[in-house]
Amino acid sequence: MFVDQVKIYVKGGDGGNGMVSFRREKYVSKGGPSGGDGGKGASVVFQVEEGLRTLMDFRYKRHFKADRGEHGMSKGQHGKGSDDMIVKVPPGTVVIDDATGEVLADLVTHGQQAVIAKGGRGGRGNCRFATPSNPAPEISENGEPGQERDVRLELKVLADVGLVGFPSVGKSTLLSVVSAAKPKIGAYHFTTIVPNLGVVETEDARSFVMADLPGLIEGAHEGVGLGHQFLRHIERTRVIVHIIDMSGMEGREPYEDYVTINDELKEYNLRLTERPQIVVANKMDMPDAEENLAAFQEKVGEDVKIFPISAVTRQGLRDLLFEIANLLEVTPEFLLYDLEEEETDTRVMYKFHGEETNYEITRESDGTFVVTGPDLERLFKMTDFTREESIRRFSRQLRGMGIDESLRERGAKDGDVVRIMEFEFEFID
Repeated sequence: MFVDQVKIYVKGGDGGNGMVSFRREKYVSKGGPSGGDGGKGASVVFQVEEGLRTLMDFRYKRHFKADRGEHGMSKGQHGKGSDDMIVKVPPGTVVIDDATGEVLADLVTHGQQAVIAKGGRGGRGNCRFATPSNPAPEISENGEPGQERDVRLELKVLADVGLVGFPSVGKSTLLSVVSAAKPKIGAYHFTTIVPNLGVVETEDARSFVMADLPGLIEGAHEGVGLGHQFLRHIERTRVIVHIIDMSGMEGREPYEDYVTINDELKEYNLRLTERPQIVVANKMDMPDAEENLAAFQEKVGEDVKIFPISAVTRQGLRDLLFEIANLLEVTPEFLLYDLEEEETDTRVMYKFHGEETNYEITRESDGTFVVTGPDLERLFKMTDFTREESIRRFSRQLRGMGIDESLRERGAKDGDVVRIMEFEFEFID
C-alpha cells in the first residue's frame, strides 16, 4: 500500500532532575552541597533512509516519545544524557507542524537529519546554587520538559520527470516501454492509483528518473478524482512531460485536454508553471491522429514544439528521450522550501526589545485567576515543590516576570485563588 501523507505525535525526552545532597564524609571538612545535575533528554531526529518508499510504517506507529535523561546523583555526579531517537523516513519527506503549518524540514538526501522535537536540558543540582550568602542551598531543578508537537508528514516522490495528462492517455504504457518499471496497465480510467517510478537510460548513456502519476481531470486541484492526492509529487520534478491522446478515442478534444491540465497545474501551485514542459502527442498509430495533430498544432501555435509518438509501436521515443535529457541538463532544481540556515557571523548585534508579557491572565466565573503561558508552565514544571526553598525561589521568579503586579492590576486580593496548570495557590499581597 502506498501511503504519502500521515499525522503523528512526537515528544522529546524530559531532562533528568537535579539532586539535593550534601557531603558527609568523616574527613571532608565543610563538605557542602554535592547534588549533581540531571542529564539531557533525547531529541526526536528524522533521518532519510533511501531504501524506504512510502510512509506505511507510520500507519502502525504514530507516537514517538524519546527517553528522558538520568537524574543527578550525590557526590556531584551528573546524570547521563539519553541518545537521540532516530526515526527513519523515505527521501522526499516534508515535515510540517500541524498546529502552525510551519515547514520544519524537507528531507531529500540519504542520511540527512533534522531535529523535530528537542529534548529538555537537565535540571541543576543544589551544588549549582551555592553562594557565599547561602552556602548550603536546598534547591534543585526538575528537568526541562521535552518539546512535543503533532506533525504532518507528506511524501513528495523524487523524480526528474513527471508524466501528466488525463486518464488513459498512455502514461503508464510510456513508462513501461522506456524503463524497467512494470506499472499496471488497463483499458479503463484510473488504472494507476499510486505513483510509479522508473529509471530511463538514453542511447548516449544519460539517465534520469521518470514518474508516472495518476491521471488528472478537471477540478483535480479541488479534490476531484484521484489526481488531487498526487499533485504534490509533481512539485519535485524538474521537467513536466504532458501527454495528450491525439487519437480522440475517448471522445475528448486534444486541445481542451491540454488547456484543462495546464489550468489544474496552475491552480494547484503557480510555481509549476516555471517548470519546462514537453508536449507529447501519443497514439499516433491510430486513425485520425494525424488530422487531430495538425488541428492541435494550429490552435497552440508554432511556438509549442510537439513530439508525436506511439508508446505501443515505440515510434518517436528516441527523439523524445533525447529532448528530455537535454532539458534536464540545463534545468536547475526547484527548491520547494527555503530552509537553509542563515550564515553564521562572529559579530553579535544587541537590539533593544520592549517589555513583552508572554503570559496571559484570565478569570473564571468562580473568581479564580488563571495564569497561562509557555515560559511560565516550563518554569513551573522545573520547580521542585517538595522543598520550601524551591517554592520561595519560584515565587521570586513570578514576581520578576511581573505576574504579581499584573494580578493586582486585575483586582487580585489576599486570599484569592490563582491557578497555574492544574495546581491552585493562594494570592498573598
